[in-house]
Amino acid sequence: MDPLTQVTLGAVAALAVSRPGTQGRAAVAGGLGGFLPDADVLIRSSSDPLLFLEYHRHFTHALAFIPVGGLMAAALTWLIGRRKWRLRSLLLPAAMGWATHGPLDACTSYGTHLLWPFTGGRVAWNIISIVDPVFTLLLICGAWRSIRGKSPAPARRWLLAAAIYMGLCALQVGRARAAYAETIAARGHTPARFEVRPSIGNNVLYRGFYELDGTFRVDAVRAPWTGPARTLEGGVHPALDEASFIRRYGLDSIQRRDLERFRFFSAGYLIEDRRFPGVVSDFRYAAVPDSVAPLWGIDFDGLAPGQHARYRTFNRIGAPQRERFFKMLLGTGRQTAAPDPTLPR
Repeated sequence: MDPLTQVTLGAVAALAVSRPGTQGRAAVAGGLGGFLPDADVLIRSSSDPLLFLEYHRHFTHALAFIPVGGLMAAALTWLIGRRKWRLRSLLLPAAMGWATHGPLDACTSYGTHLLWPFTGGRVAWNIISIVDPVFTLLLICGAWRSIRGKSPAPARRWLLAAAIYMGLCALQVGRARAAYAETIAARGHTPARFEVRPSIGNNVLYRGFYELDGTFRVDAVRAPWTGPARTLEGGVHPALDEASFIRRYGLDSIQRRDLERFRFFSAGYLIEDRRFPGVVSDFRYAAVPDSVAPLWGIDFDGLAPGQHARYRTFNRIGAPQRERFFKMLLGTGRQTAAPDPTLPR
């Protein structure tokens, strides 16, 4: 999730196990423990733009790395505190903070190497958006009340409230998934796989998509807290024809390897982006839930032999997209989504 939420959750978890009167140091150690796993974004290469995709949310987010990470966070807290706190007293809060990071990221849809080194797969439970203001606010309240009251009790209560909210988010995802499964069945489709993922900043509007006969179909699913969930019809896009793409762009062994790396990262949801020649995009993510216009991809157009693919993002959201998103979120306007203004369906 976003850095503010990770820091705050780490701090609240540390405060929940702190002794009365030690809340300041516990919050610092836990907050650092919640933040530092994302230092893996520094693992990158100017010549290989995809390296950071492989290592973000990798070993630093694994459960097996918690003891090492906790020790690192404790040592950094000890140095920040000018060695006035005993290092041993910082180990538990720092480890608690670090232990929250990977599981929280696994609750989102991006994918986390939670079980490294025992498995190379990415864990994504698709429960909560990468930004959820309600969840973050609950954690901020817990940290503030605990530090102000110099007691672990408020942190425990607000942490429980945040956990209950996460459970409600899981129920919402289940409702959206059930509604989307009914829609797919009503169409007479038997997809190879389908997924439902929260859209940004809420637990009402979801992106549903599935693979069927060499195509990817996407729709928005609105699941209000009261009333039935419904599907807002989206669009269809052909899946990437890898052999044809490799032949047309003359990819060499390095570039074919880049394509395979991006396939693993994208769980095979690859399309040849209609908007940009030579770009292979990740179909799973878009600014508007029913859109067939992804947020990122890799660019093979005009590459020299031996040159790695370029990583590109397409996250500029125009006024028509924002308006359509909020209409779907609030349940106003038409029952089905308007055409995507960025490209033809």
